[in-house]
Amino acid sequence: MTDTVTLAMGSRMPLLGFGTWQIHDDEAVRASAAALEAGYRHLDTATVYGNEREVGRALAESGVPRDEVFLTTKCPPDRAGRELDTLRRSLDLLQTDHVDLWLIHWPGRGSANVDMWRSFVEARDSGLAREIGVSNFDAPLVDAVSKPTGVVPAVNQIEWSPLLYDAGVVAEHRARDIVLEGYSALRGGTLDHPVVVEIADRAGRTPAQVIIRWHLQHQFVVIPKSVRSERIWSNFDVEGFRLSDEDMATLDGLGGS
Repeated sequence: MTDTVTLAMGSRMPLLGFGTWQIHDDEAVRASAAALEAGYRHLDTATVYGNEREVGRALAESGVPRDEVFLTTKCPPDRAGRELDTLRRSLDLLQTDHVDLWLIHWPGRGSANVDMWRSFVEARDSGLAREIGVSNFDAPLVDAVSKPTGVVPAVNQIEWSPLLYDAGVVAEHRARDIVLEGYSALRGGTLDHPVVVEIADRAGRTPAQVIIRWHLQHQFVVIPKSVRSERIWSNFDVEGFRLSDEDMATLDGLGGS
């Protein structure tokens, strides 16, 4: 899987990554290692996931060069005022001197977002984070941090799937040159939806592969997660087919259904 999108500072972010939410301890090491073995070159973790050490260990032991892997972590808003200390702790756990993307994990209250964002810009300018972004922000919140600082988030990671598709949200991101990254793509009934299942059956693919392929063809970043090796491999095996324009439109039409 070689599809990438170029971010604000020039980094190339693989559209398909491996998510690690709710994966812990040795299972996080095994799953992350399996993902790297399958060919994923994008790993997503967060301070609050409590598995940065395990993800870092898997990467260090994989034999895959660090500069070939796009590594994301996130800082929760309750670390406001301690952002850089939080990032340095993340770097220690991940066994690296920088992350490729650092996100504010969800919005804080009042002026906290702008204050945090200034620290994120500092981290980017000092090389601790190659790119910076946000998660779970809407367009007004994005503008609220962009305008005072002059720095627009490179990425906004939000819950996203065909069932949540909203052309207005896509337009808001693209108008600001922000990459839309989706999480929980395989949750919320997507795998069982009869339209997804019908398209998958016709394509000879799994529902998960159809949903992932939909993201890629839209140039949305997607980070499916699993602890089962066969699913990790299957979710990565999406290069051998394309969805038709009609199928893409049908899936888009599920938004709000």
